[in-house]
Amino acid sequence: MALGYYRFTVGSADDGITLRRFLRQKCGLSARSLTVIKYDGGSILCGDRELRSHDILHIGDRIEVTLPHENCDITPVDGALDILFEDERLLIVNKPHDMPVHPTKVHQLDTLANIVSFYQRQRGEGYTFRALNRLDKDTSGCVILAKDRIAYSLVQPTVEKEYVAVCEGNIEMSGTIDAPIALCPDSKLKRCVCVDGDRAVTHYEPIAHGNGHTMCRMKLETGRTHQIRCHMSHIRHPLAGDDLYGGSLRYITRQALHCQSVRFIHPDTKEAILLSTEIPTEFLNIIHKEG
Repeated sequence: MALGYYRFTVGSADDGITLRRFLRQKCGLSARSLTVIKYDGGSILCGDRELRSHDILHIGDRIEVTLPHENCDITPVDGALDILFEDERLLIVNKPHDMPVHPTKVHQLDTLANIVSFYQRQRGEGYTFRALNRLDKDTSGCVILAKDRIAYSLVQPTVEKEYVAVCEGNIEMSGTIDAPIALCPDSKLKRCVCVDGDRAVTHYEPIAHGNGHTMCRMKLETGRTHQIRCHMSHIRHPLAGDDLYGGSLRYITRQALHCQSVRFIHPDTKEAILLSTEIPTEFLNIIHKEG
């Protein structure tokens, strides 16, 4: 498949529905997206016939969607990418710590988006920077990028992430934290457990112990900002290096949190893809350090 090109065949379950409804159901395209395709250089065809959003589809119709060419409006900056997977739909990278995902007022030229912008231009590609998952600046690990709006809509609901974290103290048993999270009243950044916050659910499993710390595997049911950091602090096992939430900087100077693996369904093949990274050496050093 070419970048930004999709082909769908209308089945019996979709016989007689409109193009708008078909594309909404199949790939999450909104009415606005259809307008963008039509007027910004894309096309939606059935054979040689240009389709309109209200056209009725029939069994066997082959719908060809060509998305408009995009340009990344983020300043390109040359830099290294640790690429875990790439094809015409997706780019998955292992982000280092101390690197924001998106540009901000403070970080305009040192983000993952800047490097990806440079990388795609070197390859002669053009696409908007679309991250399906966001990591804090000092959280390392897997970041999934979709190269077009259809890939984003198809893949995003299927993504499963697994984190590894080094927590202070001894955690003997696996557990689940189901506690709502909200922004702390006296902070623009820090989160806290609060009865009127948004529901947040974190599952944790201890996998290694040592040096007064526990390495845990983490899975999230929800995706709240700072969820793992806030929840582990709430049960008095803050992440090592996470001084915002009470963690010590003695052994590491950034929060010991890493998105170790991602699993998702590929939008073309419909096959499950699992990508994993190594546990950071600095995490292992905390556990195995003597004294």
